[in-house]
Amino acid sequence: MSDVVSSLNALATLPGVPEQTAAAREACTRLRWHEALRRRIPEAAAESRVRGAHASAALEGANLSVEIVRDLMRGAETWPEHPDPVEQVARGVVLATAETERLGATLRTAPLQALARLHVAAASGLVAPSQLGRPRQPGEECAEFVDLGPAPGADVVQERLAGLVQVLLAGEQVPAVVVAAVVHAEIAHVRPFVRGNGAVARAMERAVIHATGLDPTGVAVPEIGHGSKGGPAYLGALAAYGTGSPQGVALWLGHCSEAIVAGAEEGMRICDAVRAGRLG
Repeated sequence: MSDVVSSLNALATLPGVPEQTAAAREACTRLRWHEALRRRIPEAAAESRVRGAHASAALEGANLSVEIVRDLMRGAETWPEHPDPVEQVARGVVLATAETERLGATLRTAPLQALARLHVAAASGLVAPSQLGRPRQPGEECAEFVDLGPAPGADVVQERLAGLVQVLLAGEQVPAVVVAAVVHAEIAHVRPFVRGNGAVARAMERAVIHATGLDPTGVAVPEIGHGSKGGPAYLGALAAYGTGSPQGVALWLGHCSEAIVAGAEEGMRICDAVRAGRLG
């Protein structure tokens, strides 16, 4: 574990990264002290999950209005009995984002269980029941994130997931922004599941930011930040991480820091709306 902690802390010192992660922490601190969060955290956090699911689904090419996502999350609207492929993907993103609220201590005590729960939510209806919540087996391929290159084989998946657990267990010994960013990128590159990896990666990042105390109220919307410059910029930053070079990893860490800053700013807008009684 000490080697993992040392490696992660080394990433936190790459050129430009300390300033960027500090900006993310400061943005989340400002959000934490918003007046609306004195008594109305659940309402604001629920709206954050709505906007997060909306942005995450858009990165999957599933564009629904915020109003529809909000109604689906609160049960005011139901999914079609036979959803089309786009609706099925959007449903998985919405359910995975909603599941982050219930992960709690599981993320810190049983990381693989948390990962499995998110995948069950994200991929129900997209894969065979036997493939839900478990990593790919030999012979099972993944066609997602093709811009990042071929998905590694099942033997590599197991090895990289073991490393991912060590990252998640590093906890308070490593800057939360670095943990969240590495977890997100590892899931996207490893693609441990046949389908649903993008939704799971972004949901895990949201859960890590909350569980580590970076965003203790769960009101920041990092998904907004990932999508703010469009899908190509998001994939380009992920591809840079995959090079393994200090410059590439720093670029991804900077992208994630900026996403958290943008997410905290969106959280502030949510809080303003909550305080003014303007939420839909």
